[in-house]
Amino acid sequence: MPSVFTHAAIPLALWWASDHGRISPRLLGAGVVAAMLPDADVLTFALHIPYADAFGHRGASHSLLFAGLLGLLALLGARRLQAGRMQAAAFVFICALSHPLLDALTSGGLGVALWWPWSDARLFAPWRPIRVSPFTKHFFSARGLQTVLSELRWVWLPLFLCVCGWRLIQQRTPDLSQHP
Repeated sequence: MPSVFTHAAIPLALWWASDHGRISPRLLGAGVVAAMLPDADVLTFALHIPYADAFGHRGASHSLLFAGLLGLLALLGARRLQAGRMQAAAFVFICALSHPLLDALTSGGLGVALWWPWSDARLFAPWRPIRVSPFTKHFFSARGLQTVLSELRWVWLPLFLCVCGWRLIQQRTPDLSQHP
């Protein structure tokens, strides 16, 4: 898995690429939580649920269904998120789905159960450039530093360049709604 910090990159990039004020701080917060929440499944280790179990790490919480349920919760709580219903649902769904997609790009683990409950298969992307993050106490080690550098190279830098490019395009595109 990428580090928990890198899972926040997608919601932050979407917020930064949008018009200021278009994504409320509450909706951004919900997106960040949705992007990080699937890794709460590491608590299953303490419950002695095996990694490869459907409810183990990278299991059900890393599925399209889970992302869809979080999107549905956002739709129902859109007013509290200070967003339109469809905006809240789509933003939170995309943020939640970004988690297993980033995990599928990592160099380790068992893959993600993206299609659970329809399939128990664990999937990886064909290309896996992101170093898998070490757990807890090993995060602040040489291997943890290698992971952070890998994430900067393969996630943060490309997102930064994409958002900068998008913002440049937006600045140069005339606003046709202002003209009769």
